[in-house]
Amino acid sequence: MSAPLSLFVTGTDTEIGKTFISCALLHGFRQAGLRAAAMKPIAAGATERDGEWHNEDADALDAAASVALPPAIRTPYLLKAPAAPHIVAAREGVSLDLEHIVQCHRKAMQRADIVVVEGVGGFRVPLDDTRDTADLAHALSLPVVLVVGMRLGCINHALLTAESIAKRGLRIAGWVANLIDPNMLYPDENIQAVSGWLAREHDAPLLGTVPRIVPASPERAASHLDITGLLNNMRGVQSSR
Repeated sequence: MSAPLSLFVTGTDTEIGKTFISCALLHGFRQAGLRAAAMKPIAAGATERDGEWHNEDADALDAAASVALPPAIRTPYLLKAPAAPHIVAAREGVSLDLEHIVQCHRKAMQRADIVVVEGVGGFRVPLDDTRDTADLAHALSLPVVLVVGMRLGCINHALLTAESIAKRGLRIAGWVANLIDPNMLYPDENIQAVSGWLAREHDAPLLGTVPRIVPASPERAASHLDITGLLNNMRGVQSSR
């Protein structure tokens, strides 16, 4: 049996469809016959239902996964207020321990063939005064899938984020163009520009272009992603280690 795989999903900003693409990846992995689990290690924004606290993104990941993780492993840090995690954590008296998240990730890897780890916000969202989400990705040491929300300014955001990922010594396994702005001018040309730069500078392939799907359907979005290519890429890197 091959060793389990895992990847870290980050985005060029918040509200660019990172959870939606993470769910689409999970559906794609399930369709490929893999036991797929998901982690949202840090989630900010929770509501109480039937005596339990829920985060909308974490619940969406649960619904898309084929392996259900215990909430304490799936989301080690569930913060109540929907705001920047370092601010909410400080106000709620929570210390975000990266080693604890790493340990939870190891437990998740024992339960599934592949684990999708979704970050919080963009790649450099602070977790406290000295650490950010990039430190979390580095601690997990996972290949990264970059979700680019296609809208005005996305080329700059994509290149800056990719540069930051590379500076942390992490590899971009691929990127996804998510068409979030139906009124964006010249989307194809923008995708071509990002694709060219990321391929030249980071050897990062375009995994797919996801159109606006109404109503939102991660399962349909999965059909726009090159799941086989992503898996082959990840397995190739794993075997070369």
